[in-house]
Amino acid sequence: MAKADVSPKNSKGDLKMKKKRSVFNVSPYLFVAPFFLVFAIFMLYPVVYSFILSFSTWRAGEMTFVGLENYKRLFSDALFWKSLGTTGLILIVQVPIMLVLATIVASTLNSDKLKAKGLFRLGFFLPALIDLVTYALVFSLIFNEGYGLINQALGLMGLGPIQWFSDGMWAKILIIIAVTWRWTGYNAIILLSGLQTIPKELYESASIDGAGKVKSFFMITVPLLKPVLLFCGILSTIGTLQLFAEPFVLTGGGPRNETSTVILYLYDKAFGSFNFGLASAGAYVVTTIIAVLSYFQVKASKGGEV
Repeated sequence: MAKADVSPKNSKGDLKMKKKRSVFNVSPYLFVAPFFLVFAIFMLYPVVYSFILSFSTWRAGEMTFVGLENYKRLFSDALFWKSLGTTGLILIVQVPIMLVLATIVASTLNSDKLKAKGLFRLGFFLPALIDLVTYALVFSLIFNEGYGLINQALGLMGLGPIQWFSDGMWAKILIIIAVTWRWTGYNAIILLSGLQTIPKELYESASIDGAGKVKSFFMITVPLLKPVLLFCGILSTIGTLQLFAEPFVLTGGGPRNETSTVILYLYDKAFGSFNFGLASAGAYVVTTIIAVLSYFQVKASKGGEV
């Protein structure tokens, strides 16, 4: 009976063949290539190109390098600082209000006494599914100064109409109301997922120790929701700093640029004045602000640790 040849020479040859096959195995790269190709064309290239454009001017189809000139013009523009201040004001007021409301809504939806939970969850989440322009147009009709539902209701109560679009302060409040209405339910559903991970035994133990619902909420719910609240806070901060559709459709940045957000300002510079270099510089300034704020949010909350 013949014996198989298992000499060291043949074993080394087999190992070399296996190594060659593993080196020249391009199948995995072919499978992931479409993703990286799409990412490079539609994500990486625009980012790199806009970065180069921020140091250049674009005139008559020709790009000219100008160094830091775009950034100097941006920081010397009073309207840029005003738009940035308006965005910051909306951020400071709207995000905390929205997160508080979302936490309350999530706690209510998580209650065992609530019936038809699925229907209520869908109802609160639906605003996030509505098209931005559509709901902004509806809000413009509801808050219309002449025949809007809100001012008509105020008139029935003997109160004067509110200048939602003519007064800068009320125009900002209108945008805050619109953004809060749209995103409160969205954040509430995210917070609800965090609430459902909290063991009910903790509430039962707290109840036995004499803690009421309010005390349990602040001593158990809020601390254990901290990582989810951090996540919602960062997402909301990024979204507010990129706020565009609401001021664009509702107020057009008016009155007197009182509701012009920083993204609306950049949009006007890019597609109104065709100053793409200045707009690109502003986009990188906003990106830097978002990164810095997100970093400090994570540091201040210790990474969402309880």
